[in-house]
Amino acid sequence: MNKRQEQTIALITGANSGIGLELIRKLLSEDFQVIALNRSDFPLDDEGIQTAIKLGRLRIYKTNDLADYDSLMRALEEIKSKEQQIDILFNNAGGSFPDLSYSKQGREQHYELLTVVPYIILMELMEPIKRGHLKTVINTSSSAQKWTKVFTIELLERPKTFRKLIGPYATSKLALSLWTQAIAPQLAKDDIKIRSVDPGGNNTLRKGKKSGLPLLVTVLMKLFFSPPTHGANKLYEGALGEHRDKSGVFLMKGRVAELKFQDQARNVLERVHSIYEREFLRHR
Repeated sequence: MNKRQEQTIALITGANSGIGLELIRKLLSEDFQVIALNRSDFPLDDEGIQTAIKLGRLRIYKTNDLADYDSLMRALEEIKSKEQQIDILFNNAGGSFPDLSYSKQGREQHYELLTVVPYIILMELMEPIKRGHLKTVINTSSSAQKWTKVFTIELLERPKTFRKLIGPYATSKLALSLWTQAIAPQLAKDDIKIRSVDPGGNNTLRKGKKSGLPLLVTVLMKLFFSPPTHGANKLYEGALGEHRDKSGVFLMKGRVAELKFQDQARNVLERVHSIYEREFLRHR
């Protein structure tokens, strides 16, 4: 067994800034090796990150857009060809968009990126996850889902209205947590555990990037929200903390929380699996 296989390896999507970047720093400090699946580059002036890249402790795979199936397929194929194992998969990519928009595949952008793409990544990386020691999957969810009043597959894919944060973003995060719950028994057959985790309120605002948050939330975020290290710690604890032996649960504030619309969990799982089989796999 070579040195790379002896160490614990985590893959993080959306890791070039905010919570994802702080999670990389946390994992590197704990002697993890880290695989990053990113759209953008890491800061060149970040000496710790650049040193980890040079030493091979941080390995980067690029995609033009996670919601672009051709680009995503190429990146995932490269990961599978070069990486032998993944101990923890952190499906972390994706923020909130400022207005209603649609993916190349014709689905609402939040739903595509926050609900469907994490499922595709999980399915495509199943074999290296099985070869890992920890066999853990963490999906970054959100407490915003508590504002969801109406929930159907049709509204997820093509919403009739748009509201920042508590609209498609919230329902898509809820859908992510629902399929996480529904798939847990299936993954248990291979000793894989999966959880969705709310990283809490974090100030992830970036200069020059249009926010998908309501104005009031933006102001409150600047004044009162924790730095992204808070969210990174929540995801880390979600993977390796006291609930590490549980699967299918949604963790909020470090506790198992009840999900709304649990009767729709199987429907969401079947729908994202159908998209994976009928649309993504044809790109191979």
